Amino acid sequence: MKSLPISLLILALATATALAYDPSPLQDFCVAINDPKVFVNGKFCKDAKQVTADDFLFKGFRYPGNTKNPLGSKVTPAFVDQFPGLNTLGISMARIDFAPGGLNPPHTHPRGSEILVVAEGTLLVGFVTSNQMNNTFFTKVLYKGDVFVFPIGLIHFQLNIGKTPALAFAALSSQNPGAFQVDKKVVDYLQAQFWYDNN
Repeated sequence: MKSLPISLLILALATATALAYDPSPLQDFCVAINDPKVFVNGKFCKDAKQVTADDFLFKGFRYPGNTKNPLGSKVTPAFVDQFPGLNTLGISMARIDFAPGGLNPPHTHPRGSEILVVAEGTLLVGFVTSNQMNNTFFTKVLYKGDVFVFPIGLIHFQLNIGKTPALAFAALSSQNPGAFQVDKKVVDYLQAQFWYDNN
């Protein structure tokens, strides 16, 4: 009878360990290929015999993004749609260029956490927790070489508070982390509703 609790403990630990991580891919790689005839959760794999080193190269970060827009920022994603070699690897990146005063507005990534490293400039960054943590606001000023993490699904932003352009690189824990931003027209509409006091 005494062995029963120990057996249950071992089973519980084994089950928790087995379910506590993302499963590994079943092959070395699965370079994405688009097939407009079929929709699946993810991408189909290119025939491995046709894969070349170019499938694992992304050249989109070579040049600064155009920050001459109302936000003063440009996000250049390297997600699976832009970089097919990421398929099934569970990672992606983005380059974010900022003009002085440029903003990467509040947004979320529903399928991935983000880690940001500042390559140039000074950024004010922050995120808001869920109501489980009373919508706590965490913010920090980052300088060249600083790294900050944004947990999965939480609203976050970056703002260049320096007088010079800024550059940051983000790594994300999903090949397609998704992004949700609210357009200014939607914000204006919501603010104009009866529940908002314009005074």
